[in-house]
Amino acid sequence: MDNLVEAVSSYVTLFLSESLSKDLSFHCMMHTYDVVSAALEIGTQCHLSEEEMLVLQVAAWFHDCGYVNLYIGHEEESKKIAQNFLENFGCEKDFIDAVLSCIDSTKYPPKPSSLLEKVLCDADMYHLTCPNYPKYEKAIRQEFEKYLGLSYTDEQWALKNCNFFKDHEYYTDYGRTVLAKFKEVNIKLMSYSKCVF
Repeated sequence: MDNLVEAVSSYVTLFLSESLSKDLSFHCMMHTYDVVSAALEIGTQCHLSEEEMLVLQVAAWFHDCGYVNLYIGHEEESKKIAQNFLENFGCEKDFIDAVLSCIDSTKYPPKPSSLLEKVLCDADMYHLTCPNYPKYEKAIRQEFEKYLGLSYTDEQWALKNCNFFKDHEYYTDYGRTVLAKFKEVNIKLMSYSKCVF
């Protein structure tokens, strides 16, 4: 199991770079890298054990692999890809189940129950805290139009984005105390005067 994360990261990087559509402007390879990095940061702050960190990292790498096959319902595809890889790698059933539960918890709207699931859900929404958030916002808007056929006026999109920020919550203590502050900065920077929080 020592080289599991290395094997997973190599596999997922190659798999996504070869198979992921270039039209995925948000759920691209960089998003996976960002979520893995955020998961490590949040997991460390939550004092996860070595075993828990292993589950978390593997789940973070696999969590969006399903976008290769499906847009809506990609989580189920991600779980299949992860399960197949981990079984072939010789991982224990309990370990695999924990990874799959983490991936499953990222379905929208998220309903994480364990601490590990909460960490992954917070990592998946880490971009809400980033100084370059407008870049992510533009990318997700493009995806909605391309894959869901959802086209918005700038005003409609501004309202949708505002409502998303309003409804979103972080689940870990670190998310609520630290990440939420950075998210608040982005809310204040939004040039949406109609947005009342």
